[in-house]
Amino acid sequence: MKFPTYKHETQKYLEGFKVVAGCDEVGIAPLAGPVVAATVILDSQSIGRQRSKNKWWYRVRDSKTTNEKERTELIEFIKDNCVDFGIGVVSHETIDEINIHQAAMLAMQKSAEQLKVLPDYLFLDGLHRIKRFDFAQEPVVDGDVKILSISAASIIAKVSRDKILAELHEQYPNYGFVKHKGYGTKEHRAALKRFGVTPVHRTSFTFVQQVIRSFCSFRNFEKNYGVILSEAKDLISV
Repeated sequence: MKFPTYKHETQKYLEGFKVVAGCDEVGIAPLAGPVVAATVILDSQSIGRQRSKNKWWYRVRDSKTTNEKERTELIEFIKDNCVDFGIGVVSHETIDEINIHQAAMLAMQKSAEQLKVLPDYLFLDGLHRIKRFDFAQEPVVDGDVKILSISAASIIAKVSRDKILAELHEQYPNYGFVKHKGYGTKEHRAALKRFGVTPVHRTSFTFVQQVIRSFCSFRNFEKNYGVILSEAKDLISV
């Protein structure tokens, strides 16, 4: 298992940058719910030079490699040992309006804008910079695996989104949101086929569109079948 380091942030501070942050998003692939991003400024004084078991950040890594119990513990360590963090949420409605890529970038932008002070250097997980910002940015592929502040951001974003999906589960218990978090699992797809699309599903996503079309076709069939059956009964009664 790979663990991130703080050397990228340290290098930027040595180059003269004053506020270095990491940003990541979660929730691009799910069929339902928002996309959520977080931006984190870690306290360099609490990091130290080497990873060791007595360091608070020893187990901090990409949220995809952690379980729910670990994330619940790690998020408290991160919050206690960062200068600041921000969270950005973009709804499923906006995802459908502007597409998932633009929505993810908007969530990242919003998370950075929640900081008390904008960074002058921002590491982002992925391939793209945030167009609205004119300060220095560096997109890093697999940044959540390599860069500690991005890994920390991924955990905050993941825990925040999971909380939202748990709340959606209370509204729509038939779909299992609390378990699969809106991702297109076999269970989730089966629920969609059985119960149809909820108001929190992403209607621009292909599988959701397929479900909508199938339900519309079935309703049209029911309507037409009802007319045919009624006419047949009238003919029999004549």
